Amino acid sequence: MQLTRNALNLMNETYPSPQNAADIFRDTWFSKLPDVGGTALVSGALGLFNDEKVRWAGQQAGGFSGKSILELGPLEGGHSYLLSQLGAKHVLAVEANSRLFLKCLITKQLYNLDRVQFVLGDFIKFMRQTSETFDFCLASGVLYHMANPPELLSLVAKVSNRAMIWTQYYDDSVIRSRMSYLKRLRFRPRSQGSYQDFTYARHERRYGFRLRNLQFIGGTANYSCWMELDDIVAGLKHFGFRTVDINFHDREHVNGPAVCLACSK
Repeated sequence: MQLTRNALNLMNETYPSPQNAADIFRDTWFSKLPDVGGTALVSGALGLFNDEKVRWAGQQAGGFSGKSILELGPLEGGHSYLLSQLGAKHVLAVEANSRLFLKCLITKQLYNLDRVQFVLGDFIKFMRQTSETFDFCLASGVLYHMANPPELLSLVAKVSNRAMIWTQYYDDSVIRSRMSYLKRLRFRPRSQGSYQDFTYARHERRYGFRLRNLQFIGGTANYSCWMELDDIVAGLKHFGFRTVDINFHDREHVNGPAVCLACSK
């Protein structure tokens, strides 16, 4: 039976609480929201609000205290919250997914993130045009959703001298042994790509039916390109980073091999 449209369905007649705000997206949170005033919130399971990878990257960068940070694809604001907790002076977080952007605004409200600014739009277009630079760039979970990933590497190097990139990457042996046949079919045959005199192996992956799900959290095109790990490191160095440290290397990750890279010039 289809519910009749009624503006009163949007009203909340319960006592005001942080949970009411979280429940606007009830059962769709990916992240576990921290307690508010000692009260636990019903949310997701991922520990992004206290991510050890971000803490490690901060240690590699000499801390985040007093620094300006550009965050790409903040998801639900978990890393933004943590960067603020670790003393960042200002975080500019650019999110293309309007649903996730609204979740970020709820996070900002719940935790009084007055040093975090969430903006809705394409961070690639922003970085192409901006003349602004940042002390640090956080690019977690976005590289493998790019149609042209080397461009993202070049733009990260353009806007900052230090960065953290967490990404999944293509490893043929791991993909073949761990992914189902249907998931492997999403990858097109290997091809060679080139961007600004940097050549690399392209492994294009179609999103397919996943685009029909409002919980989709991929890129802005209907496909993305996964790079191989050696190419990612080589690309970062090609575009200006002298040091690339690797940690949290997880070849057994449920969605494909993953790695965290801390980069500096």
